[in-house]
Amino acid sequence: MEFLLYLALGACAGVLAGLFGVGGGIIIVPVLVFSFTLQGFDQSILTHLAVGTSLATIIFTSVNAVREHHRRGAVRWPIFMWMAVGILLGAGFGALTAEAISGPHLQKIIGVFALIISVQLALDIKPKASRTVPGKFGLTVAGSIIGWASAIFGVGGGSLTVPFLTWRSVPMQQAVATSSACGLPIALVSALSFMILGWHDPLLPPHSLGFVYLPALLGIALTSMIFARIGARLAHRLSPRLLKRLFAALLFSVGVSFLL
Repeated sequence: MEFLLYLALGACAGVLAGLFGVGGGIIIVPVLVFSFTLQGFDQSILTHLAVGTSLATIIFTSVNAVREHHRRGAVRWPIFMWMAVGILLGAGFGALTAEAISGPHLQKIIGVFALIISVQLALDIKPKASRTVPGKFGLTVAGSIIGWASAIFGVGGGSLTVPFLTWRSVPMQQAVATSSACGLPIALVSALSFMILGWHDPLLPPHSLGFVYLPALLGIALTSMIFARIGARLAHRLSPRLLKRLFAALLFSVGVSFLL
């Protein structure tokens, strides 16, 4: 039953990754926290385990989403390359920041983040395309900030990268596609950092590599890789307004439960 949950979660995360340019972590982390709590994992490490596992799954989600977006010529690779430089620096530091925060406090921080994203989705708040794409230095700084925050929240950065690129006058479909590409270095560096930081923690359950829980990683990766391509195709065909609002309602309830 536990493995079936991870398979279903991976399918949902994959669709979200391709459709919205997010890595699916915004929904994976809360579900893993609830699942790990029911399994009796230690409260002091289960949130870090959920964040680290989420980031590891985004590696698989991003690969297929990026392939589909690239096939359609939507990824702005020059933007990606300079943002990735900053992401490599910021993501590692973000993992160190998250590791220094206690599990209960980290849950509350993620809860606040979920509430903010739910309001943004529900009200369809989008920054106006008021500026041009910054230069190499500006993209690197933006990437470092996004990488740092994403590692703390256990997400692929899409909820931050897409608004940033839209604000910088990148068309929405290209912003989503480029965001998907940025999710890969975020996930790689952050997941590796969480593995290293949690490697010798005595409270970890069996089948863990540091703060990455392998059964959850396997189940989510199996389905997310397939459904990410489906989500990417939908992003080029459908208006996702209703789905966004339903997703916003789910995130709002998750955020509230994490804060109570």
